[in-house]
Amino acid sequence: MSSKKDRAIVVSALKHAAPYIRLFKGKVFVIKAGGEIFADVEKARAFVEQVGILHQVGIRVVLIHGGGPQSTELASALGLDTTFIDGRRVTDGESLDVATMVLNGQINTRILATCRDLQIPAVGISGVDAGLIRAHKRPPVKRDGKSTVDYGFVGDIDSVDADVLRKQLDNGLMPVVSPLSCDESGTILNINADTVAAAIAAELDAEKLILATGAAGILEDVNDPTSLISYIDRAALKKLRDAGSLADGMLPKAAAIDNAIANGVQRVHIISSRLPDSILLEVFTNEGTGTLVVNDIGALTPAEQSTAS
Repeated sequence: MSSKKDRAIVVSALKHAAPYIRLFKGKVFVIKAGGEIFADVEKARAFVEQVGILHQVGIRVVLIHGGGPQSTELASALGLDTTFIDGRRVTDGESLDVATMVLNGQINTRILATCRDLQIPAVGISGVDAGLIRAHKRPPVKRDGKSTVDYGFVGDIDSVDADVLRKQLDNGLMPVVSPLSCDESGTILNINADTVAAAIAAELDAEKLILATGAAGILEDVNDPTSLISYIDRAALKKLRDAGSLADGMLPKAAAIDNAIANGVQRVHIISSRLPDSILLEVFTNEGTGTLVVNDIGALTPAEQSTAS
């Protein structure tokens, strides 16, 4: 340590973090990280290191990862087109093969390798394993009351067997979950990772659901990056969605957030994976960094309201 000032900073930081560690020790946090986080080796390591710190101070962490950018990149390299409708990926047979290779083969394994390097006892699992996620193929749906859209091999969740994850958590392990699942006949299905994270958070009675994304949080004006909303409730989030203020990938996130809170998750945080140490700042400081979503703003503590970012 170079000086007394540096030592004082470290001691102060520990003292400020201690109440949060006491508050959250033994609680379940479900963290969903978008695929863009894992496109850069150094950024991926820095992110996993933060998740590891939560695990090491006694928080029971489940990490769910996406893989959208990598799937799109590999599909392009293979000469396959990628289609999105309302922020959701259409998955045909070839696209499903790509998703399986990327999610279960590439990203999940690389996260586990990073965890090994950081001495985090992680175990990789997908929705297919031990019936963790039971799903069915989404039937064709009408869009805007007009055209019918077939999302292909995309799944809608029927149930989550939370005991599969609890057994791992009880044994001191950190599950790293790929959002692939399958139906009862074994047909593999691709499910939006935000949707998976929300369903798992609800079944585990998670203290927090944290969505780490490329965006800073929820914006009041999608074209104005300075219009970050510090905290919002379900009703106001619905108004934003109905007004068309949520675009592309934020639409399935909003649906997942609403579902998580409707099923008992008290706090949902949307934070930027691009901001250094964003998870630690969100968990161990009052200020936070992104958007906090709750069922009712009246349930927020005065500290949460007055010092929100």
